[in-house]
Amino acid sequence: MSGTPIWKSISLTLTEEIAQGRYDTGSKLPAESQLAARFGVNRHTVRRALAEMADKGLVHARRGSGVFVAASPTDYPLGKRVRFRQSLRAAGRSPGGQLLAITTRGADTKEAEALALSPGAPVHVTDSLSLADGQPVAVAQSCFPADLFPEFPKVHQETQSVTESFRKLGIADYTRAWTRLTAVAATPTQALHLRVKEGDPLLRSVSVNTAPDGRPIEFGTTFFAGQRITLTLSPDEFD
Repeated sequence: MSGTPIWKSISLTLTEEIAQGRYDTGSKLPAESQLAARFGVNRHTVRRALAEMADKGLVHARRGSGVFVAASPTDYPLGKRVRFRQSLRAAGRSPGGQLLAITTRGADTKEAEALALSPGAPVHVTDSLSLADGQPVAVAQSCFPADLFPEFPKVHQETQSVTESFRKLGIADYTRAWTRLTAVAATPTQALHLRVKEGDPLLRSVSVNTAPDGRPIEFGTTFFAGQRITLTLSPDEFD
């Protein structure tokens, strides 16, 4: 590969080996020192090659553990019944999550309109991080009418699941009223949570979920890591 930088050649070689199945999804790549010895270069050159592969979503680093082959993007259907954990299990992934914060405050104009409330009406607001196979795939903020669900903060801290929280609060089923998708660039905070670079592409989903009687019960904004999630429109989205 005359004219090709050495680090680039290493990146291409490792990428080809992953494609050929030499390294399975989730498996650990050889240590930097081993790769440096194999290719006859210093560790800085290897580090640059691995960094490019990480930028492409091919591998991901775990602090103190090494570099691992990344899974292919997770299919996430957007239909009338969007359930994060159920969707990930159906895709063969292990779902996880972390509740970053939960507060109660007055609804702003956009939140009030989406939830059919008066501006300033109390809403419970959650900030959360969603994981697939231990890897961050989305950060989200959701608003819930506080007058309708006064016990939501307590229940949600116990369940860590919107679906389970609704069930405990008497909402056995709920559906997606609408979803709007936009491509955006990651902010510093989003990049930190999602382990991507500031400015990397994210998919923003703004949505409203409703109870069986049509009442809006959740207004949410989710930012998906573009390299790790494929959003799929289900047939029932067009019913």
